[in-house]
Amino acid sequence: MNVRKNRWLAAAGAAGAVLALTTPSVAVAAPGDSDDVRVTVDIEEIREPGVLAMSIAADSVALAENGSTLLVRQFTGTLPAVTVTDTRTAEEVPDGAAWAVLGSATDFTGDNGQAPISAGHLGWTPNLIDGGETGLVSEGEEVVTVLDEPTQPGNNVGLVDQELLVSTFDSEAVTGDSYTVNANLFLRAPVEVAAGAYTSTLTLSLFE
Repeated sequence: MNVRKNRWLAAAGAAGAVLALTTPSVAVAAPGDSDDVRVTVDIEEIREPGVLAMSIAADSVALAENGSTLLVRQFTGTLPAVTVTDTRTAEEVPDGAAWAVLGSATDFTGDNGQAPISAGHLGWTPNLIDGGETGLVSEGEEVVTVLDEPTQPGNNVGLVDQELLVSTFDSEAVTGDSYTVNANLFLRAPVEVAAGAYTSTLTLSLFE
């Protein structure tokens, strides 16, 4: 083999090496092959914001005569249990917030044209059933009727205006719990009050 031929063969071999290095390989899947991809996701539970709410155990109460005297007819009963529930977190409560349940009544209207009995003749004595562990929830003061001498300064007005049933001065400190209160109700009317059935509406409102 002459020198020129050797140089040509060497050049050809080098070119082949270069081509082998620069040509990409191609992966070929056989027909019918398959594979899986696992897809995952973490879904967090939806967290609803807490609420401050009030519920009442019943929507009516019947007063029955009890403790009447020669001068005053008295009728008594128990306000259905009122529960205030606060499911909020402390962070959801506005700074400095306080809540209260207030009550006021309409005049007692007769069913047969009798003269009404004013709401000033209806009083109550609130009673805290469950005030929780903080000691920061308390019942309101007694409100007596216009026929009574006051038991607290100026409290012989009856349930004419919004009177306090239960409250706290620190909403943030009492979140995450429920609180229950009722009240002894008493209607005191003059002895000459007309006979018949009477109806009043006692409205309870939760404020914060």
